[in-house]
Amino acid sequence: MGPEIIIIIAVVVLVVAVFVTVVRTVRIVPQARARNVERFGRYRKTLEPGMNFIIPFVDRVKPLIDLREQVVSFVGQPVITEDNLVVQIDTVLFFQVTDPKAADYEIVDYIQAIEQLTATMLRSVIGSMDLEQTLTSRDKINTLLRGVLDDASGKWGIRVTRVEIKAIDPPKSVKDAMEKQMRAEREKRAAILTAEGFRQSQILTAEGEKQSAILRAEGDKQAAILRSEGQAEAISQVFQSIHRNDPDPKLLAYQYLQTLPQLAAGQGNTFWVIPSEVTTALKAVTSAFGATQEAAGGTAGGSPAATAADAGNAVAAGSAAAAAVGAGGEAGAITDGQRAAEALAAAGVTALSAQPLPANGAMPANGAMPASGAPASDDQTGGGGDKSLADEVP
Repeated sequence: MGPEIIIIIAVVVLVVAVFVTVVRTVRIVPQARARNVERFGRYRKTLEPGMNFIIPFVDRVKPLIDLREQVVSFVGQPVITEDNLVVQIDTVLFFQVTDPKAADYEIVDYIQAIEQLTATMLRSVIGSMDLEQTLTSRDKINTLLRGVLDDASGKWGIRVTRVEIKAIDPPKSVKDAMEKQMRAEREKRAAILTAEGFRQSQILTAEGEKQSAILRAEGDKQAAILRSEGQAEAISQVFQSIHRNDPDPKLLAYQYLQTLPQLAAGQGNTFWVIPSEVTTALKAVTSAFGATQEAAGGTAGGSPAATAADAGNAVAAGSAAAAAVGAGGEAGAITDGQRAAEALAAAGVTALSAQPLPANGAMPANGAMPASGAPASDDQTGGGGDKSLADEVP
């Protein structure tokens, strides 16, 4: 081998040695990472993020340590509650390395250490609670676990930021019982709400009916008041009109006789007793016609006998009208009564024939009464055995 080749090999070896030396001397650490450096097996320093220089073949650089917050999910741990129920609890742990030297030299595997410490603390905390408290006190459990884990892992250069209970799985029998209890509670609330709704509906309905009844009563009251006021005003106007025109008893008696057929024309009337006031009305009408006949006789020179006969005929017409009214409401009787009233108005029509009344104290159909009210003679009454209307009136 020539000297040139030896020189070339030496130069290449020197270059390679220089390159390796430079590579082992310069170490680049990423952001949020850290590396511990040992010199002759002893901790020397911790490399910061960026470019760092070490002594090659003297200093040894250990693996990277992540300084960011990390999340570790632990599998379910069987835990016994205070009421002797075994539940599976899954936890999630959030932690961060704050001291790379302590995390590297104080404990071999800090993740496994945190997992075991979490399981131990879960058994301690859950063992003092029953199942109901365990299911409803997750915040309390998280706070207790975080405090204990943070104190225990502080010397390892680790800070526990959060501990969360991911799932709590009770036994299947307990789940079934809880579902039944929840279903019963919901049915209870539904029944209560239904009853409350029905109660409110009844109350509102009653209030509405009450207001309706009050308003209806107020309306009836106002209608009755207005109706009474109208009737009072009508009666007052009629009364004033009567007094203003000053009617005599003869007109009133004639109007009274005109209302008798209307009283007898009601449905179902088979028997009607003529009131005693009919005689008084007949007397008034008879006296009126007697006065008319007297005036006519005085003018024409008629005799008193003719005048008495005409008056008797008028009274007989009135008696026939009353008898027709008392006949029991039949169509023929009502017609006879109306004709008798028209005969009275005609002043001087002869008496109409009528059927005799029953022996109940009513006025006979063929009786007549003179204007003076004395019993009539046999010629005027048509028979000596009949009594006059004035005699039958009590």
